[in-house]
Amino acid sequence: MYAIIEACGKQYKVTKGDVVFFEKLDAEEGKKVTFDQVILFSDDKKVQVGNPYVKGVKVEGTVVSHGKGKKILVFKYKAKKNYRRTQGHRQPYTKVEITAIKLPTAKSETVAEEKAPKAAEVKEKTTTTKTTKSTATKTTAKSTTAKKATTKKAE
Repeated sequence: MYAIIEACGKQYKVTKGDVVFFEKLDAEEGKKVTFDQVILFSDDKKVQVGNPYVKGVKVEGTVVSHGKGKKILVFKYKAKKNYRRTQGHRQPYTKVEITAIKLPTAKSETVAEEKAPKAAEVKEKTTTTKTTKSTATKTTAKSTTAKKATTKKAE
């Protein structure tokens, strides 16, 4: 069982027991962190893809530590001008151990199934209104072109 979550502007594939390095999170060491922006969830039987997120699925983890990554050198250079500047940067991170991937309860699934037929009825109504509007705009477009043609002949 695994999930793809969105956190800190990036996407991560996580399973239970993984240790993941995120951008620095505002959580103390030992505290629980929940990620509710699950893009995809998969167990051995089926795959659920969210639109944009899977409803009800959450990923929980505990903060193991905070730290800084490897040093990155930023070197600015301009040719023939004797301009050279060196600057270092270490990106802070939070180390999180994934403890659980929680699924929605059975009650919420039955509620979703009841709402599904109503949603299909609403989609049918909206498609019929869209087609009538599009035909109306087509007929008005034809009448305006006909008016233009008659005015040119009169001149």
